[in-house]
Amino acid sequence: MKNSKFIIDRLAKLIEQGMISTKDLSSELLTILKSKRDELVFRLKLTSKDEFEVLLKRVEILEKKIDKIKSKKKTESKRVKRS
Repeated sequence: MKNSKFIIDRLAKLIEQGMISTKDLSSELLTILKSKRDELVFRLKLTSKDEFEVLLKRVEILEKKIDKIKSKKKTESKRVKRS
């Protein structure tokens, strides 16, 4: 409730200041939400963006290896002749 009240208060201030353009309003709303997201990430002590990108690359490499193993296993199973 506290966070939603914060966002509503910020939007009310923007409307009072005369920001009527939807483009300005949407960009300001995104800025508010990004700052709240960053604050939450900082409080939860999550990984940084650099660490996340490194982990993402490692996962992609592992997924490629798994796909290669699966395709190799399929080709080997097709080679087996049944009598």
